[in-house]
Amino acid sequence: MRLVFMGTPDYSVPSLRALVREGHDIVGVFTQPDRPAGRGKNLKPSSVKVAAQELGLSVFQPLKIKTPEEIQLLKDLAPDSIIVVAYGQILSKDILQIPLKGCINVHASLLPAYRGAAPIHWALMKGETLTGVTTMLMDEGLDTGDMLLKREIEVSEEATTGEIHDQLATLGAELLIETLQELELGRLIQRPQTGETNYAPLLKREHERLDWSRSAVDLHHQIRGLNPWPGAYTTFRGENLKIWRSAPFLTVEKSSELTTPGQIIQLSGDGLLVQTGEGILRILEVQPAGKRSMPAKSFFMGRHGEAGEQFGKID
Repeated sequence: MRLVFMGTPDYSVPSLRALVREGHDIVGVFTQPDRPAGRGKNLKPSSVKVAAQELGLSVFQPLKIKTPEEIQLLKDLAPDSIIVVAYGQILSKDILQIPLKGCINVHASLLPAYRGAAPIHWALMKGETLTGVTTMLMDEGLDTGDMLLKREIEVSEEATTGEIHDQLATLGAELLIETLQELELGRLIQRPQTGETNYAPLLKREHERLDWSRSAVDLHHQIRGLNPWPGAYTTFRGENLKIWRSAPFLTVEKSSELTTPGQIIQLSGDGLLVQTGEGILRILEVQPAGKRSMPAKSFFMGRHGEAGEQFGKID
């Protein structure tokens, strides 16, 4: 098929490579403009741009995809379908109507659950045990189009967003190829999204801070859901501290001796036992500001920490 591909982050790359491997004619790759990155704020190309250039494909990086000039460019490219995999811009009605076979999106959730920009993060932060990928025919809504194909995977209680991201990127590429095969054979069935819906909005700083009054289980889901980006954080002795790995230790009510959520109870193996609003959380890996990540025990002993000190304390 003659295709235009739109995508930006790492998640999109396996789908692009799969399309090329299967022999589809990629007449243009659209991705976000290069952005400043790192301490030097040097311009960095998107993962999709890097991959597209390696594959010898034409790359377009419009600041806004909705302008008359970009719409005309897409018309001139005359794709049978536009494939969208985490592009980062909303397509207008004028664009959606260009390809005869529609615009197909590869979304990293089991729609209609977790529509929006950060479906993997939110699925893990909410403690979902199943997630997956859905291909859909795009409309003007936010991930509201008719579903085409869907595949699911199990999510363990230790899995991080980074691990699930990689699984779904691969699964999404496989599902995209299957979707296009079924489309060419005329066997795709469009299914409207029905049932309970929810949204996965862009992450904000407020979503990263650990509220120790929550339960140990909820905090554990938050920590792994924000790993490897942007990371959950708390404070210790007034300084920010990233928390990368944890495990619920006990799901019991607060202890009678240490009733303040966030208080460090004791060292336990390679971790710290921390009181929460419900149960005890074992902190395993942390990262002080400006330092590398390290075992929580090494951090605590290096700071000559004592039982009874408190995470998240506001002086």
